[in-house]
Amino acid sequence: MLEINGTDSGIKISMPYLSGPTLCEISNKFGLPVTYGWNGGAQSRWAYLDDLLAHCIQNKRESDLLAFLFSKGQFVDKLRGQTPEVIEYAYAQIVNAVIDQINGALYFGGNELVQLGKEFVIRKLGSTISVAAPSVKTIDRSYITDLSDRALKDVIDGNYDSAVTKARTLLEEVFCYVIEKKGEAPSESGDIGKLYNQVKQLYNMHQSKDMDKRINGLLSGLEKILSAIAEMRNKGSDSHGVGAKRINIADHHARLFVNSAMTMADFVLAVSEKASR
Repeated sequence: MLEINGTDSGIKISMPYLSGPTLCEISNKFGLPVTYGWNGGAQSRWAYLDDLLAHCIQNKRESDLLAFLFSKGQFVDKLRGQTPEVIEYAYAQIVNAVIDQINGALYFGGNELVQLGKEFVIRKLGSTISVAAPSVKTIDRSYITDLSDRALKDVIDGNYDSAVTKARTLLEEVFCYVIEKKGEAPSESGDIGKLYNQVKQLYNMHQSKDMDKRINGLLSGLEKILSAIAEMRNKGSDSHGVGAKRINIADHHARLFVNSAMTMADFVLAVSEKASR
């Protein structure tokens, strides 16, 4: 347990727990399509993590994955209820302790994990690394169509949970893309509502009294769609366990969510393109 001012804080020095469904969600976020086997056939958590690591290493995204796993937003549940001062201290202590443990294993292979700002990089012991500014992943209508088609295939195959997860992923990636195009860093919380608010601020997408009321109505409707997708994903998708709040998703509902996400993603991309002209 972490001690603060000589007192046991009750905070365990460890990374946040990642369930099988959560690992599947992260895998989809990093481009590895995985569906959790709710009715049997699910892999162990370590198997999901091994597959994700192998995928990210193969695609040279291991630093992106480490930055995501170590980001402060991943520690929300673990540090909830603490004061800001305790959160900052505990987060730094946990990250440093975990990096030390990882380096104990990497040492015998002549490697080490280092933190460079918000970047986490594995390098040869004693070597130096210059971290280049990250390039913005290009997202266009072909990308939106491709991911939407994969989500609709999930619907056809009866994988409604996975379809809703992909709908949420589509929105998150488009939001992050247009935010980064403005030179800003997307919120690390993983909350698509917060990401959309960033988009609204950066692209001045607020409803206006000078705008036709029908257009304002459409914008209001889009925001309700976003809220519903986020809520459905929280209560009904494959990123959370079975429980009392879990919702059974029907074929037509899954189709509605996928097509709604595609429409909103296309709209936000169009707003970004117009601003770039």
